[in-house]
Amino acid sequence: MAFVAPPPSPFLAVALLILGGLTTGEGCFSAIFCFGDSITDTGNAVLLGGVGGPGGVSPYGRTFFGRPTGRYTDGRVILDFIAQGFGLPLVRPYLEGGDFRKGANFAVAGATALDLDFFSAKEIDASWTRKSLRVQIEEFKQLLPSLSSDPKELLNTSLILMGEIGGNDYNHPFFQGNKADDIRTFAPSVISAIGSAISDLIEFGAKTFLVPGNFPIGCVPAYLDVFESNNAEEYDSGTGCIKWLNEFSEYHNHLLLEELERLRKLHPHVTIIYADYYSATISFFHAPQLFGFKATLHACCGNDGRYNVSRTVQCGHKEAKVCSDPSAFISWDGIHLTEAAYGTIAESLLEGPHANPPLLGACPATQRSETYDF
Repeated sequence: MAFVAPPPSPFLAVALLILGGLTTGEGCFSAIFCFGDSITDTGNAVLLGGVGGPGGVSPYGRTFFGRPTGRYTDGRVILDFIAQGFGLPLVRPYLEGGDFRKGANFAVAGATALDLDFFSAKEIDASWTRKSLRVQIEEFKQLLPSLSSDPKELLNTSLILMGEIGGNDYNHPFFQGNKADDIRTFAPSVISAIGSAISDLIEFGAKTFLVPGNFPIGCVPAYLDVFESNNAEEYDSGTGCIKWLNEFSEYHNHLLLEELERLRKLHPHVTIIYADYYSATISFFHAPQLFGFKATLHACCGNDGRYNVSRTVQCGHKEAKVCSDPSAFISWDGIHLTEAAYGTIAESLLEGPHANPPLLGACPATQRSETYDF
């Protein structure tokens, strides 16, 4: 995919707006419901107990919340910025319970698009959590009748964030030494699972979807560490990312785009927006100075190593080290991005250019505020 440079001053103005927590589209959506993995999880994995991992310990959450919240970053995730952009409360994790009429988050760190039986049959350990995408959708279906006397009307005016999901379907086999060509054969099944979930929600009345693609995993410090090579031809000379891994992400995204186009033709009354996480993120590596990043391939939180990552001392470990300025880093812990990176990606979805149409232009409400509170 081609590098897309950010536009000039309007981009920076709105980025400051979103990062400051102000809103641009109040009254647009009535609620946000989301599904996915640790990119979107706001606390479900920690509430599950032992599978929570480091998201529930310091220094996670330090930048914005001042404490760990179950988010796998130093502050807010993309979902949080989108909710703030529409004047909605931060979307609470489903397992927390309570009033979910303004939205609920079913995403769980470690979740896969495919059920665990798929991986077990291939002798791949994907047991971080059993909360696969199908399980998350079933939980949503059980909750839906309690949200409104007219659940279909609620979904008509809600935003559905479908992911990011699918990344762990590849992370597990990659980190367990499976060959890329074999893992590539999983992609059609992953895409089918995402498409089926979208179709199910359309039947229940959902009208507006934001569906993210995969990140450029060849730029992720944990992947760079595991697949370090002495062959310079494997690396992009301009970014330092591993080319063949990024090509894998592009393959997944190509299949996803085809599936979304198929669904659009089947459901012309539904708005299905592709969130181009790949292009939004690869922009950081091509021109980090435009976004205020100084460290591109190194984790802010981790341990000694070429990319500040260690397979034995990970972020949250008592011996882990944390950078003084997370906003200067793209990667927070070697897998997940920093709040600064997530906020910039969210802005590019709300206003463009990495969502088409831009999310603010897909508002289902008859009227919405056009006033920017600078």
